[in-house]
Amino acid sequence: MTASRRRDFQITDAYPTRGEGPERWIERADKVVWSDWTEDAPLTREQANGFARDGFLVLHDLFSPAEVEALVDAAAQLRAEGRDRAGDDVVTEPGSDAVRTVFRLEDHDELMARLSRDARIAGIARFLLGDEVYIHQSRLNYKPGFSGKEFYWHSDFETWHAEDGMPRMRAVSASLLLTDNRAHNGALMLMPGSHRTFVSCVGATPEDNHKSSLKAQKVGTPSQESLARLAEAHGITDAEGPAGTLILFDCNTMHGSNGNITPFPRSNAFFVYNAVSNALVEPFAAAKPRPDWLARRGAAEAVEVEEGRLG
Repeated sequence: MTASRRRDFQITDAYPTRGEGPERWIERADKVVWSDWTEDAPLTREQANGFARDGFLVLHDLFSPAEVEALVDAAAQLRAEGRDRAGDDVVTEPGSDAVRTVFRLEDHDELMARLSRDARIAGIARFLLGDEVYIHQSRLNYKPGFSGKEFYWHSDFETWHAEDGMPRMRAVSASLLLTDNRAHNGALMLMPGSHRTFVSCVGATPEDNHKSSLKAQKVGTPSQESLARLAEAHGITDAEGPAGTLILFDCNTMHGSNGNITPFPRSNAFFVYNAVSNALVEPFAAAKPRPDWLARRGAAEAVEVEEGRLG
């Protein structure tokens, strides 16, 4: 969609990126927590304030050991099936056939579908975003022992805006740990407070960029200078925890993870919730949208949030 057509539809690009340069920083123009806190909120006031301040939140003991065990078993089955499934929504490690990511979790497994609707995750997302939510993307991330590759520093929103057409910063990621995640086996690293700054990256989006970026992202990543400045300003936090820990982070929080050379694999179930009012338009910096299994398009169907245990 051209700039003139976007004006016709009253959709402006608040976060231009992937131009000819130079790289620049843009102050966030959107809220972080979109709901006012009340006594019946799914988070405490301190937790909500912490998410607004840091751009992420780590929550423990929301799920029972039996629930976590069932989810771990479901994830193992998905990964085993992924080796034999010929589809674009299964991504392998660079240089091997080891399964790195399985997309569309809620379509592949009923227990994962129930997890995506669970109030302990989807209900929190609905509160943070102040709207009904839908699943923009879901995936099983797996970082095998000894050979798991790193995920380079990036803001998810930069890609979702540039390549998917997500208009504003009104999305949140929820990562439920299915193994112990520690600094030594490639736990998620985040820069607290970095969600307040959008780094407008340099360089045009290659055609079908997702085919290479899902293995090793190069386009849409900040320069080393910007990363150094952000790290100096905000520091780096390892989001560690045992299996069953829930990590929530804002769509623009700068994050990444190291490779895993330990014997201990790292795995998580990952759901991205977008506000229904923030449904995708045409990409802001790509010739065509990414496939639906990466970015759900069309009429955004709100998640029916469910209370209760997984089984």
